[in-house]
Amino acid sequence: MINLARGFVKVVDAINYRIGRVVMYGIFVMVSVLLWSSISKTFFLPSLWTLEVAQFCMVAYYILGGPYSIQMGSNVRMDLFYGEWSDRKKAQIDCITVFFLIAYLGIMLYGAWDSTAYSLKYNERSPTAWRPYLWPIKITMCIGIFLMLLQAISELIKDIFKIKGVAL
Repeated sequence: MINLARGFVKVVDAINYRIGRVVMYGIFVMVSVLLWSSISKTFFLPSLWTLEVAQFCMVAYYILGGPYSIQMGSNVRMDLFYGEWSDRKKAQIDCITVFFLIAYLGIMLYGAWDSTAYSLKYNERSPTAWRPYLWPIKITMCIGIFLMLLQAISELIKDIFKIKGVAL
């Protein structure tokens, strides 16, 4: 059982690390789109697609970077007491609080999955002048939320190992 948990942690961490390292450069895509938007509005005709593409890039950047953020421990915590605790005490508290995150992500995944199914079934489009299909960004959201859920479970396993004093 311990080897299975170690394998799960290793695979999930590797996947989310690689995706996170690639997605972190997505900020440059978004900035480029917004730069083009600014240039086109100033010197040419305004582009209809730029702001919406920038929003889609930001959603993908945020949602696919979430698992990497959790893995690196760069998510926001209430550090009033947490910073002073030992690693074992932190792991104990994290084991409790991670269940709230897992429940939240489970509900979000359920809603995202339902919304994506609707979007695919009815070829849902944005109500803007450009009218792009919404299913690609909704699929991206489902993938990102699922990866975040897997990373939260991975962090739970790591915390349990830390409490028990078992090397990962």
